[in-house]
Amino acid sequence: MIVMTNETVTLNNGVHIPAVGYGTFRVKDSDELAEMVTLAIKEGYRHIDTAHIYGNEESVGRGIQKAIDEGIVTRDELFVTSKVWNDGLSYDETIAAYEESIRKLGLDYLDLYIIHWPGQDDNYIEVYKALEELYNSKRVKTIGVSNFHVHHLEKLLANTTIVPAVNQIEFQPRLTQVEVREYCKKHGIQVEAWSPLMNGEILNDPTLVEIAEKYNKSTAQVILKWDLQNDVITIPKSMTPSRIRENLDIFDFTLTDEDVEKISALNEDFHYGANPEVFNFK
Repeated sequence: MIVMTNETVTLNNGVHIPAVGYGTFRVKDSDELAEMVTLAIKEGYRHIDTAHIYGNEESVGRGIQKAIDEGIVTRDELFVTSKVWNDGLSYDETIAAYEESIRKLGLDYLDLYIIHWPGQDDNYIEVYKALEELYNSKRVKTIGVSNFHVHHLEKLLANTTIVPAVNQIEFQPRLTQVEVREYCKKHGIQVEAWSPLMNGEILNDPTLVEIAEKYNKSTAQVILKWDLQNDVITIPKSMTPSRIRENLDIFDFTLTDEDVEKISALNEDFHYGANPEVFNFK
C-alpha cells in the first residue's frame, strides 16, 4: 500500500520520496540552472528531477554539489531522479547510459532511474531489465517508468520481475489519466506528474482562479495541491525564485472534495505534451 504523508510518499520498496519535486524540463545547461537548483534546495526541496535528454545533468549536479558543500543538505537527504532516453538502446547501452548520467551529475548513485518513454515497439522490456540489474546491484535505490499507458505496463509486468516504483506521466487538470492512475494504484505503482502547470498556460482558467481566491492561494498552488490530494507526486518547474518558493508552499491548506472534483471536471483528455501512443524517438 502506498502511504502519503504531508511531505513524503512511501514507494513499493519502502523508499521515501518527497511529494513535491523541483523539475528541470526544458531548461538548458547553464550556471543559472545550477544556481536555481541550489536555491530550490535552500528553500526546502529535497527531490530534484532531471533526464539525459534534457541535456542539463551537469548543471543540476553542480547545483546539488554546491548545496552539499555549503552544508545545506547531505547527499542522503536528497532524492535525485534521472531518465534514460529509450531510443532502441540495448541492455549494455542502458547500463552505460546510467553510468554517464551519474558521471555528469557528479553522484555515486541515483535515487530513481526511469525509462523516459516506452516508444513504439517492445524495446522497453530490454531496457527495463537493465534497470533491474542496476537495482539488484544496489547502484540505484528505485527504478520506474515514464509516460507508460496501461498496455505498456501490462506487457512490462508480464516480462519482468520488479514492479516499477513510479510511473511519471503528464497529469494536469485537462488530462487526468484516470485509467492509468487506477491501474498504477492497483499494482502499487506511484504516479508522478510532469508539466503539472502546463508551462503556465492553464493558470488563468476561470474555475481555477475562483478556487484559488477562495483559499487565498495562487492558481499554481491550487493545482499542485490538487495533484497531492489525488495521491500524485508533483514536479513543477520554475526559474523564478519567488515561484520556486511558492510552489513548495502548499502544505498549509486542503481543498474540499467538491473543489477537487471541480478541478478534475476540467479534463478534456488533452495532451499538452506528446502522446505516448504516437510519440516515437525519430
